[in-house]
Amino acid sequence: LGASVLYTIGGRYKASATDTLDVPTRLPLIQLENWNGFAEWASPKGAVWVAVEMGGTPLAEFEHPRNAIYILGNEDNGVPKSVVRACRDVVSLESERYGSYNVAVAGSLVLYDRMTKLKKKRDKGNLSEPSDRHREKSQ
Repeated sequence: LGASVLYTIGGRYKASATDTLDVPTRLPLIQLENWNGFAEWASPKGAVWVAVEMGGTPLAEFEHPRNAIYILGNEDNGVPKSVVRACRDVVSLESERYGSYNVAVAGSLVLYDRMTKLKKKRDKGNLSEPSDRHREKSQ
């Protein structure tokens, strides 16, 4: 769905038989002990932090930053309030029957939404592919 790297914080990630794509073999997986390790060391410069948490801009209305890093909390407690405050944007997923989604489902929904919205922009000519921009600069 367009992700470039996967970060986990706090050691809760474990390989699962349900990961039929074996994502850690397809993307860099960076496991960090705590949020400070991510904020101070691992977050790319210029990245826009986007918390996926209740009370934010509804996903249907959200315009994804091109250089976004999506921060998802665990199913137990969500994204800590201090982390939400550190994020530039907060996006929320609407639900008919449940207050929240499983973290894997939430991440998939957000990335799918991002992919489809970016594709629509490209199709309308409002967004060039990175390879097109590179070619334009080198000519």
